[in-house]
Amino acid sequence: MKRRTVGDISLDVVIYLVLLLFAASTLLPFANVFAKAVSAEWAVISGKVGILPIDFQIDTLKFVVTSQQYVRAFLISVGVMACGTLLSLLITAVTAYPLSKKTLPGIKLVMLLFIFTMMFNGGIIPNYLLIRNLGLIDSLWALVLPALISVFNLLVIKSYYETLPESLEESARIDGARYMTILFRIILPISGPVLATIALFYAVYYWNDFFHPMLYINSTSLKTLQLYLQSIVMDADSATASMDKSADELMNIAPEGVRAAAVIASTVPILLVYPYLQKYFIKGVMIGSVKG
Repeated sequence: MKRRTVGDISLDVVIYLVLLLFAASTLLPFANVFAKAVSAEWAVISGKVGILPIDFQIDTLKFVVTSQQYVRAFLISVGVMACGTLLSLLITAVTAYPLSKKTLPGIKLVMLLFIFTMMFNGGIIPNYLLIRNLGLIDSLWALVLPALISVFNLLVIKSYYETLPESLEESARIDGARYMTILFRIILPISGPVLATIALFYAVYYWNDFFHPMLYINSTSLKTLQLYLQSIVMDADSATASMDKSADELMNIAPEGVRAAAVIASTVPILLVYPYLQKYFIKGVMIGSVKG
């Protein structure tokens, strides 16, 4: 074993310091928002809140998450995320299967068309006109259908399929299994790591999507959580006043604290998903990106 020199140790120290600096630059803004969300009204208004809470309280968080507007927007976002993730994962996984077969006639042309759509987009106005002509304006399907397949996710799953031994399918075909049977009973059950990773990608996309709801959703009753968050961040005073709360509750709540609490309330739910999928995340991406 090679003995580590002073230079090696010094380099490690510098690398760790740089990584800690980047980590701090990422976490400190979130810590500041969280501190404002759980600090007393007087501390938030006076601007004394840094990265640690002052006079810890959860009244502001309770004020935000118990609002009817928040609950409705939260449930809509959860529904869009769940439906969109399941449909996108299913369609992407099924589409990637034939594309992983190099013997498929015209496979190069088909792959070129997929990659072309990843590199070039029709633009905002053509997409809006398409959604309008399909009658999907002010419909939650406008948030799901246009994003059913991500070509990047498709390529990751396709690459994963290509790493699987062909003997699995050959033995199944000898037993009389058809392609769809092979896919759903053999290929997908052993593709857990990459499917969990892609499911996380889709879930985060649908949860964080703000631009498409802003374009296609007009009704207040159909606003997603991100649109609700935007209305609070842009004008916390009027958004707070419109909440179904009593005058006494509104009196003890600082608008800046409401902004912070809304950000935390919309961020924490998706963060809770990561621990359950973390063990698949790196493994799925690495297996799907390296052949052999």
